[in-house]
Amino acid sequence: MLAAGKGTRLRSKTIKLLHAVAGRPMVVWVLDVANGLTPTRTITVVGHQADQVKAELADTGTSFVLQKEQRGTGHAVLQASRAIGAKRGTLLIVNGDLPMLRTATLRKLVNGHEKSGAALTLLTVQVEDPHGYGRIIRDKTNRVERIVEQRDATREQRRVNEINTGVYAADPEKLLRVLRRLRPDNDQGEYYITDAVHHLLAKGEPVGAIHHHDAEETLGVNTRQELAQASQVLYERHAEALQDRGVTLLDAARTWIDPRATVGRDTVIYPGVFIEGPCSIGSDCMIRPGCRIVTSKIGAGTEIKDYSVIVESRIARHAAVGPFAHLRPGSILDDGTKVGNFVELKKTRLGRGSKASHLSYLGDATIAENCNIGAGTITCNYDGTNKFPTVLAKGVFIGSDTQIVAPVKIGEGAYVAAGSTVTKDVPKGALAIGRGKQRNIEGWVAKRSKKPKSKKRR
Repeated sequence: MLAAGKGTRLRSKTIKLLHAVAGRPMVVWVLDVANGLTPTRTITVVGHQADQVKAELADTGTSFVLQKEQRGTGHAVLQASRAIGAKRGTLLIVNGDLPMLRTATLRKLVNGHEKSGAALTLLTVQVEDPHGYGRIIRDKTNRVERIVEQRDATREQRRVNEINTGVYAADPEKLLRVLRRLRPDNDQGEYYITDAVHHLLAKGEPVGAIHHHDAEETLGVNTRQELAQASQVLYERHAEALQDRGVTLLDAARTWIDPRATVGRDTVIYPGVFIEGPCSIGSDCMIRPGCRIVTSKIGAGTEIKDYSVIVESRIARHAAVGPFAHLRPGSILDDGTKVGNFVELKKTRLGRGSKASHLSYLGDATIAENCNIGAGTITCNYDGTNKFPTVLAKGVFIGSDTQIVAPVKIGEGAYVAAGSTVTKDVPKGALAIGRGKQRNIEGWVAKRSKKPKSKKRR
């Protein structure tokens, strides 16, 4: 995979291959698609921002080759020649800016190449506007004669609308032998893989071309507009696949579901929903408008109500969340739990059947089953230096407007009176009251009304 270029047309401090397409850097999508062919090995040629590219691809099993000086695609392949090693088999070369590619398309190219016995096989498409792409020049018998880059093409050649996609299948030994003999006879002084075509033909080696019908799939990303288009294509593909599997998307065009996410049958997803990362959503769920779900797991029959945010959390079956709830990383909701409007959880487990219905913050807490958390409850888990846990046993009832100053343990079946500040453990079955004593002053209102009003200052 060629991933050394900068991509200046995005006008960004970050190289284009690291820009996100449907939630992941485009270079990651390309390598995933290539890995779908189960290659013997993958090699990524890096250059600009090499360390960042390596970090994004760290878990993919690819090896890396550094192209210190970017002198074209042919030069990039030559840098990888030692890593390619054995000269048997098929060498697949893919540009890293093709996130819309499908594995089936690469398989079609490789199979066609291997059947033809060609030294090099190109993947080509026809487009209405070929500006910026290398043109496929054919002879009178319709065989590939050469590829001419936009900057080097004549006026007549620029009218050709069959273009090179930057995807090649090759006999590695034959291709590398030719690339070593290339000279940079072009305006940019670069070594192009495309220059290898006429050199191979001159040596009597066949060069093939597999024409692909879906031009959109093979177009590179060079501008912000194309970046957005690529994301939309991947979202649309996944939406269609989910619908085919029995998921209801009320407005697929206004729903963004990460292609890595799975959704169960008969789940209904409303418009304005963002599902990011490798989420798992069970069957018969309801995801209401405006929700954002990130790298989380949601069990069957659960309802996520309007405008809730769920990040790196696990929700079991038949739970209810929201509206306007916030589950921060590490939150776990067991079966039948309820997290209501304007409730925030962080590293908290809510046991089976427990409820926090409104206006509460629960952080670093372990809450057993069948507990009730009253409105306005706060677990005061942070003292400015350290985080401390709160533990509630089975069947605890917390009254409204309660502050629990961690570390605190509240025993099974205990009650905490509304308006309390709890600073000590509460025994099983006890009632904790931690508030100022009320004092009523009889007749105070009448006495106040008889006081003379103060004169206004001039």
